[in-house]
Amino acid sequence: MGPPPTLLPLTPADAHNRRLVEHVHPGDWKNPTPASRYNLVVIGAGTAGLVIAAGAAGLGAKVALVERELMGGDCLNFGCVPSKAIIRASRAAAEVRDAERFAVHVPDGVRVDFGAVMERMRRLRADLSVNDSAARFKELGVDVFIGGARFSSRDTIVVDDATLRFRRAAIATGARAAELPIAGLKEAGYLTNETVFSLTDLPRRIAVIGGGPIGCELAQALRRYGAEVAILEVAPQILIREDRDAAARVEQSLVRDGVTMLTGTNIVGVERRGGEKVIRFEHGGTATELAVDEIILGVGRTPTVAGLNLEAAGVNFDPGIGVIVDDYLRTTNPSIYAAGDVCSQFKFTHVADAMARIVIRNALFHGRARMSALTIPWCTYTDPEIAHVGLYEADAKSRGIELKTFVQEFDAIDRAILDGETNGFVKAHVAAGSDRIVGATIVASHASEMLSEVTLAIAKGIGLGAIAGVIHLYPTQAEALRKLGDQYNRARLTPRVKWLFERWLAWTR
Repeated sequence: MGPPPTLLPLTPADAHNRRLVEHVHPGDWKNPTPASRYNLVVIGAGTAGLVIAAGAAGLGAKVALVERELMGGDCLNFGCVPSKAIIRASRAAAEVRDAERFAVHVPDGVRVDFGAVMERMRRLRADLSVNDSAARFKELGVDVFIGGARFSSRDTIVVDDATLRFRRAAIATGARAAELPIAGLKEAGYLTNETVFSLTDLPRRIAVIGGGPIGCELAQALRRYGAEVAILEVAPQILIREDRDAAARVEQSLVRDGVTMLTGTNIVGVERRGGEKVIRFEHGGTATELAVDEIILGVGRTPTVAGLNLEAAGVNFDPGIGVIVDDYLRTTNPSIYAAGDVCSQFKFTHVADAMARIVIRNALFHGRARMSALTIPWCTYTDPEIAHVGLYEADAKSRGIELKTFVQEFDAIDRAILDGETNGFVKAHVAAGSDRIVGATIVASHASEMLSEVTLAIAKGIGLGAIAGVIHLYPTQAEALRKLGDQYNRARLTPRVKWLFERWLAWTR
């Protein structure tokens, strides 16, 4: 196992980034004197680690939290927070561009100030960083250690020259941007989701390698700012894991925004030619080149296990999969647990939070909370968004579950028509012969805000038919969920049931 990654520099070195660093990696921080033994030592101060540490300390446990890089982890520094800030600004740009649809006349020459967009992102990120700061967690009663951690035995962790003894430990070191072995790519230079937020000037031509969620979100935002953007994806379509109908709607939106789609590509190599980066690839059986000013690699994330000396602790891991855990999030050392991106295929902040709560219950109270009991939603924050929970049709088929599927298009939803946002739908799968929802996908401008109703229904066993009986505000786009329930109830009206009902009505006249 190789050395741990080095601390990423935060550029530009402006007041906002300095304030961020003061909170999440203070240069003058003095590590405390270790306790004789901790109830819980947490390695990694991203979402999972912070929730574990704060929750355990709030329950009275003696807790140590170790972070080598930036507290707040990927979510605060390189993920949810900065990406959603620039996505929101790109939506504003698109709203101005499309204002004529609403009889709002915008003067010619309106432009996006990309430098100011990024400055706003850095300011907001710094504002939020106080919640994840070393000082705040010290106030919560957590012993915060800034430095690299590695296991020295099955119940000890070394941080610099200090040894932390523990009864329980939790590994929450997260994940880093994945790399691809493309010839010449490293030499030519590229950005990832961890470095793209350091941009202060908008590159004129950008190639995004990877048509997954990260690649699509960044491609659309940067195109809306005015860059020429192309997505290069090896698969025959983007968002390969999503519902095909949903992915097609997003692809249409990206193309409408002006993103060039190059699916089914095989990248041969990258080279520098003067000030350009030239990508050589095969597309449609033809050798092709694309010259750009910047390349963004958006092909997912790899768990951070390097440098932890997991072998000394008896913790099994796989460099590609991460730390191996059971359904209770225990590692192969029963005193050590793991949570978040380092051990989960679901690399989302809200899942890391949920896993952290399982670790608290199981590690401190000998609980039996299970990862498999979670109902996990997720969203790709393109415009429109794709939000999903539960099983896809292919998943259900592989498990031998017979489905009945209901779809409600947004072009029949009054609020969507009024909003000019009819390019969406709600799709729900129910187990055949019942109204039990086993999976759902929503495509809408704010699908992420609508999905929680369905997630609650699945988690609490509320059927699709019951949703029809709940009053939904009118006019809202969420009314599509009620109409989906109406569809299910109408489907129950078989010809025989309808005949009997008509006979009964005739008898009661």
